[in-house]
Amino acid sequence: MNRIHRHAQSFPDLAGMGGQHPPAVDDAGLAEAASGKAHTRTRLVVHLVESLASAKLDMDLLNLIRHLPDERYRHTILCLRDQGDYEAGLREHGVDVLNLHQRDEGQLPWRQLYRVLRTLRPDLIHTRNCSGLPAQLVAALAGVRLRVHAEHGRGLAGRGRIGVRDRLLRRLLCPLVDHFIADSSDLEHWLVDAIGAEPMRVSQIPNGVDSVQFHPRLGPAAAVGPAGFMHDGVFVIGSVARMDDSAGHASLVEAFLRLIASPHPAHQRLRLMIIGDGPARAECQAMLNRAGAGARAWLPGARGDTAQLLRAMDLFVLPALQEDRSNAILEAMASGLPVVATAVGCNSELVHAGFTGILVPPLSVELLAAAVSDYCRIPEMAARHGARARSQVIARHSMPAMARDYLAVYDGLTGAETPESPRREA
Repeated sequence: MNRIHRHAQSFPDLAGMGGQHPPAVDDAGLAEAASGKAHTRTRLVVHLVESLASAKLDMDLLNLIRHLPDERYRHTILCLRDQGDYEAGLREHGVDVLNLHQRDEGQLPWRQLYRVLRTLRPDLIHTRNCSGLPAQLVAALAGVRLRVHAEHGRGLAGRGRIGVRDRLLRRLLCPLVDHFIADSSDLEHWLVDAIGAEPMRVSQIPNGVDSVQFHPRLGPAAAVGPAGFMHDGVFVIGSVARMDDSAGHASLVEAFLRLIASPHPAHQRLRLMIIGDGPARAECQAMLNRAGAGARAWLPGARGDTAQLLRAMDLFVLPALQEDRSNAILEAMASGLPVVATAVGCNSELVHAGFTGILVPPLSVELLAAAVSDYCRIPEMAARHGARARSQVIARHSMPAMARDYLAVYDGLTGAETPESPRREA
């Protein structure tokens, strides 16, 4: 046990650590969250997140918690900023959600966090990404004995002044973290080589996807999009991502326009669907309109029915110029779709070229068009690769598989008895 573990309980109340703002945590909610501690032998895990103002983050946490054994762990979520409107599902599963009311982005509410942790006295704190990393120091001072930190994609912001600052922060706080979790091998190597984490204290746990919500279509594709967009025999190229310059959607639109301008009869079946919003959306729509292809494409912006829209696609394309770990790829694979993606970041870990999809260089419109054309002209290959993609998700990226790996980390730190784990589904 290191020194900070032995002496954490002796630190006085840090009245000056929170800046000028008084504690703003909901006292009633804090009392309710703390009340269960004395009446249960289960271990309390506190999850620190930036915000729940995102249905995706809400569902990721809810899915993880639902797959962890209630008899061993219970959970409280601390939000740095407003919780958003998505916490109902968490509360229904007995998860307390508390708001620390962070006033200045990037400025941790030290005093409030210290007070909450001293009240809750969790067995383990689980922080995520750079915004949550300073909480590791507060947790150590508050006497939280076990501390886990997860990196879910550091982005390519590891350049320039901000990247140097964040990397230095991680190196300084690295000794306080008992165990790191990385969602890709790239991040795992980065934590060891660049941050200095001991290899034995780093686990790679791939993202999980809800393979029940995201599943292949069971009949004809739904009639999504504007009138005339969908009809029998069309082949829908789809993409789901924020439409900014790094997403590369202009390359996808250009490849689509090249294909529908070619004389091959299979290409006349093509339709394009890009789900997401951002500054590049207007440019892509303008490209389609100038080419007279506006009726063959649908760019509706951000949507909440992604799972249904994926089931209307025949091929998923992610033309990103940079990517750490794309949940969109996993959701497409779970939906039984073959994937064409750029060979950047961790895409090559998810897409097995020639087996579940095709990898192409970024900004290579010609090769992107060729890959899309192959699937359009050889539908049996699309079906075969899509089925393999679904099987890969079930075997390696399902929510139960991810939860088992997290459970192994928690149990290894807390010393909880671990019954023999069932075999993963094939």
